[in-house]
Amino acid sequence: MSNNTMEKVKILAFPVKQNNAISTVKEIETEFLRKAIHILIALVPFIATYNKTLAVVLLGSGSVFYTLSEYIRISGGSITIISQITLMASRERDMGRFVLGPVTLALGAMLALMMYPAPAASLAIYALAFGDSFASVIGKIFGKSRIPFSGGKTFAGSMACFFVVFLIAFRMTSSLKSALILGFFTTLFEALPTGDLDNIIIPTGTGFIASLVIATL
Repeated sequence: MSNNTMEKVKILAFPVKQNNAISTVKEIETEFLRKAIHILIALVPFIATYNKTLAVVLLGSGSVFYTLSEYIRISGGSITIISQITLMASRERDMGRFVLGPVTLALGAMLALMMYPAPAASLAIYALAFGDSFASVIGKIFGKSRIPFSGGKTFAGSMACFFVVFLIAFRMTSSLKSALILGFFTTLFEALPTGDLDNIIIPTGTGFIASLVIATL
């Protein structure tokens, strides 16, 4: 191959690598924003401590308002702040369609509050807020090896989910065995290839396991 040809190959290859790097950075930035919003659901147990009904009403009314804003956005309109945040936090796969994540997030927290007693419900929501968030961010940054049949979940992300939920559960139950069980099951639920439905499966599944575990303490 001539020197001229090799130079042309280098010139053509560099923009591809550069574009890939820019794309990766943008994906990570988007994931940080998504999970910063996601973590706000951790405020729900605090509100529920004072008024459980108020917490459920806020989640429900917030879901309705968000749903209306999404239909307006898809129809070509805009509710300034909500629509802008939704666009900034949307993954590439969400572009041009209804972004379901915030609705399932609120529904998952609502179900946890209504289905389980306070300690189990709180642990379930914290698992959703922190376990799922750290799994996504760590998996996006450090995840190289993917878990088979998980829809793209990574071993790094699952390990992050396990340790975060383990620490939360140990802090709340003071039981090493309980923390290990809850960390394991939450990680299992998070690794399922369920898309946005993990926002429902994680809190309801973890809440169920937590209610059983706490009953034995």
